[in-house]
Amino acid sequence: MSWITNYQTDLRRYTEYSGSFWLSQFLTQQGLWALLQHRISFAIYSGHWPRLIKRILLWGCVVWQKLIEIITGITIPYTATIGNGLYIGHFGTIILHPHTRMGDNCNLSQGVTIGISGRGERRGVPTIGNRVYIGANAVIVGKIHVGDDVVIGANSLVNRDVPSCCTVLGVPAKIMSEQDSGDYISPSILL
Repeated sequence: MSWITNYQTDLRRYTEYSGSFWLSQFLTQQGLWALLQHRISFAIYSGHWPRLIKRILLWGCVVWQKLIEIITGITIPYTATIGNGLYIGHFGTIILHPHTRMGDNCNLSQGVTIGISGRGERRGVPTIGNRVYIGANAVIVGKIHVGDDVVIGANSLVNRDVPSCCTVLGVPAKIMSEQDSGDYISPSILL
């Protein structure tokens, strides 16, 4: 898929959540600004460009990323692999590690950190499945896998694998129920 198609999917999720016109969402939602920067930068990073041109373009992408980071508080490096339809619900302090891998139709709340942690073979960056809702101020770290349709509660620390179709909460996060993310990520707006 092209970066334009990916971004249109992101924009569609925003407009369907809010019920408002796409242009007003584009002009007012900082998450969409960060996603536009990421989609274009990732297309350059993963594209087949002559080496010198790619380096120059990526340097520009880093400057753009820093500007977006200053304005929005959202850090999505161009090397992060983000699926279609990401929804960033609120402004502020979202930090994704450059090697983050995240599936389709995920939701991020304010204060989320996805980063590197662990020792030995457990050192690494998480892989996040599809349709995962991540609550405010949640921290997801280490070489772990978060399954599909998961809810990660606010203020949780996730540092172990999480199976699909459950809700986790706490420090460290534990499975609290087998309730999936369906109530948080409405099936009517999944694309």
